[in-house]
Amino acid sequence: MRNPKQKIEDDHSPHAIAARLADGPRVSYLRDWVYGGIDGAVTTFAIVAGVVGAELSAKIVLILGLANLLADGFSMAAGNYIGTKAESDEYEHLRRVEEQHIDLMPEGEREEVRQIFQAKGFEGADLERAVEVITSSHERWIETMMAEEHGLARVRRRPMTAATYTFAAFALCGAVPLIPFLFGAGVSLPASIGFTTIAFFAVGSLRSRWSPHTWWRCGLETVAIGLGAAAVAYGVGWALRGIV
Repeated sequence: MRNPKQKIEDDHSPHAIAARLADGPRVSYLRDWVYGGIDGAVTTFAIVAGVVGAELSAKIVLILGLANLLADGFSMAAGNYIGTKAESDEYEHLRRVEEQHIDLMPEGEREEVRQIFQAKGFEGADLERAVEVITSSHERWIETMMAEEHGLARVRRRPMTAATYTFAAFALCGAVPLIPFLFGAGVSLPASIGFTTIAFFAVGSLRSRWSPHTWWRCGLETVAIGLGAAAVAYGVGWALRGIV
């Protein structure tokens, strides 16, 4: 676990707080990068291990590895694009529903706000004042319902940006296991294992940005997952090596 006494980096002076709130919450695409990077390194290294286990040539490793980088990378990026767009579409749909409800059934929507804040501990005059303040602004009313009733944040990731981060990370990290094979056979597999282990650890450690665990624990966990997948692929390739 992280040290609870670690340094707090954000300035909490009134001026700094006002400026930070005025800028609004920031959109992070770190998880898209980590997701693409881990999968790119895992799948490409698994292909490398499987082909080497089958005792095929370095040329075959490069052909299958590069095909995986482009095809699987594009597939992951497209999937992330569609998934992120679905989240955005869901938000817009529910927002239109709330707008319609507020226009057609304002008293019912006020009662929803009242019960939401009552559950938070508001009561009496404080509760009624909170309802009055929230429902006096159409935009604030809708945003409150989106967050409290549907659990949806106002800040959303852009589908194309999320897909681009995923593809870029997949291609960059997925290329790492192939680098030694550009120079022929020999010590290619040991070098590929070393390079990829470093890539696994580097990408995995980024997870600590939103994880309660330390950076080295996140990195080692990713290394274990990646090498485990590669070991399975190597075993399958070795067992089937006589077929080719």
